[in-house]
Amino acid sequence: MRHILKWSFLLVLSLFTQACSQREINVKDDFEAPGLSKIWSTDRMTAHSFEIQSVIFRKGHHAAKITLRSGDVSEAGNAKSLPTERDELQEKESLFSSEGVEYEYRFSMFIPEKFPIVKTRLVIAQWKQVCPGGICSDDSPIIAIRYVAGKLFITHTTDTGRDTLFQTNDEIRNRWLDFRFRIRFSKQNNGKIEAYLNDKEIINYKGVLSYSEIRGYTSVNRYYFKMGLYRDIMTEPMTIYLDEYSKQEIVKK
Repeated sequence: MRHILKWSFLLVLSLFTQACSQREINVKDDFEAPGLSKIWSTDRMTAHSFEIQSVIFRKGHHAAKITLRSGDVSEAGNAKSLPTERDELQEKESLFSSEGVEYEYRFSMFIPEKFPIVKTRLVIAQWKQVCPGGICSDDSPIIAIRYVAGKLFITHTTDTGRDTLFQTNDEIRNRWLDFRFRIRFSKQNNGKIEAYLNDKEIINYKGVLSYSEIRGYTSVNRYYFKMGLYRDIMTEPMTIYLDEYSKQEIVKK
């Protein structure tokens, strides 16, 4: 009888765990609440860098404002990378993306008119692959939205190196940038990026969209999203506004 109860408990626990792991992701943050939503982790930002404000917003009456100052969440450089600093919102671990599953992300960004035009490396949004440690810990994001020397561009990086999938030299400051991405991460050729900027398609990529086990990753991978400001160290502060974020798992019917 005791063995039957034990196995019954284990079966229920297994079914519950499976159900939780299969929960579809569908979250949104319009930054209208007075505080930061629980869908975000602030491990990659300092408390003074973030605020909800009502001067510049995409919809509603509020938007998030992130100001990166020299010394915020700094990391030492190494043989492959210069020293860096950042203030970024990162999605909670429970919302990380799974390999082979398709997701849609939407978010709006506003870069102020007086935002500094510099050659310093700057990433304003990125998708990173979870690294268990070791040689992959300093790998570049698989997808990154970058703004350097007045150019907005989107890069794609895997084992074979980095490609630029989109670039514009147009002035993007002082207006809202509405991004929409459909992404499926995969070590196979069925990976996918469909990207739109202000309702215009800018990327239609199909192919490998993941690092491989050769670089120290696992056979089943997860990926996470961050947005804000991440740069090589410089003295001048930078400010960006964020609004209308959502992430939805695309379920095949």
